[in-house]
Amino acid sequence: MIRLREKIGYGFGDMSSSMFWKIFGAYLMIFYTDVFGLSAVVVGTMFAVTRVWDSVFDPFVGVVADRTTTRMGKFRPYLLWLAIPFALIGVLTFVTPSFGMQGKIVYAYITYTLMMMVYSAINVPYASLLGVMSPDPGDRNVLATFRMVFAYIGSFVVLLLFMPLVNAFGGEAADGTMVGWMTCPQFAWAMAVVIVAVACALLFFGCFSLTRERVKPVTGKRTPLRTDLRDLLHNRPWWILLGAGVASLVFNSIRDGATVYYFKYFVDETAFGKVTFLGIPFVLSGLYLALGQAANIIGVILAAPVSNRIGKRRTFMAAMALATLLSLVFWFFDKDELTLIFVFQVLISICAGSIFPLLWSMYADCADYSELKTGNRATGLIFSSSSMSQKLGWAIGTALTGWMLGAFGFVANSVQTPETINGIRMFLSILPAAGAFVSLVFIAFYPLSENRMKEITAELKARRG
Repeated sequence: MIRLREKIGYGFGDMSSSMFWKIFGAYLMIFYTDVFGLSAVVVGTMFAVTRVWDSVFDPFVGVVADRTTTRMGKFRPYLLWLAIPFALIGVLTFVTPSFGMQGKIVYAYITYTLMMMVYSAINVPYASLLGVMSPDPGDRNVLATFRMVFAYIGSFVVLLLFMPLVNAFGGEAADGTMVGWMTCPQFAWAMAVVIVAVACALLFFGCFSLTRERVKPVTGKRTPLRTDLRDLLHNRPWWILLGAGVASLVFNSIRDGATVYYFKYFVDETAFGKVTFLGIPFVLSGLYLALGQAANIIGVILAAPVSNRIGKRRTFMAAMALATLLSLVFWFFDKDELTLIFVFQVLISICAGSIFPLLWSMYADCADYSELKTGNRATGLIFSSSSMSQKLGWAIGTALTGWMLGAFGFVANSVQTPETINGIRMFLSILPAAGAFVSLVFIAFYPLSENRMKEITAELKARRG
């Protein structure tokens, strides 16, 4: 039985990862275009190149982690070793040196590539930790739920407070008013990220201290890499989850990456004046994103009881079917219909939140399935594929956002044409609906039912003696 303090400790890890991940997903595109001065097409291409490379890098990290042996375990040491590099490189990604355009592009490529690589190097072992903390599928469901709840809490906090932090570091204009985030100096963005980075490092240290590794493979022999890869490529449930995961992240990344554009250029959030809560000034886009994270938490909490009743596959399919329909309806909202915009953000985000703990738990099931079929447990390699699907999904989603913004005629910090505005509206409606539907199609073929997993768990327990 996993104690509460260990469940919370495991949640700290994804809380840390998600705080940076959401800043990148929601603000990095508009930071590069509207603050650093890069074109949307250049940024879209950079996201595609760096994230595809990083997706290839993820399985390498999984292979290395599987072959790591220390007194602290296979996966936990990486949380200790990489917490500070993770925080430091995250800050450098938002530092903006005074280079020419070519220098800016090179700097952005280098820092963002390093950030995604260190993200993989710490997050793949963290994800793999779920597979070795307990052999029980029920415990894994609970751990995945704690993981996602803490992830969304971290995302909620950072999305709610990040822009107020940027505004606070931006200081006051000559007339004494606070400088809005759209015109904040680049220094303000970097300082806001410093605060987030310190919190992220401390959370990873906490995760390392509070968790333990318990599951050992049936055989203690180290298998050749080609055997691990062959077993992975013959793991049909893994392929299905990979496709569903990529499509789900396309669905999420397009919505997150285009939100600030939607509120800046379509809704025109500056026309609504200052929105304050507890004395803190917020922007509409930040409230919209933070509300989505709060709704994600509701989805995470609902995932376990619903999936325990009707199964993981059916729960996943129902959530993606509803997300598809709601996203299509979102297209018809006018910029003045803020109530409907926010209500549908909550409904769609509940659907999105419910699928991710299911995905993580299903990847752990795939590791058990592979061990039963082959006698080899490549936990790190299998879980690295989940991170790979995230990176591929974000690569496709953010690259499409950049390229399509360019195709729609987007010009930063200018009045947009009707064609551009309609394109921005598609990013929160029609395009994510397509991603959700593709994910639904993939998961319909997932074969590891709850009854099948009970059989697999029982047989592996007998083998382990």
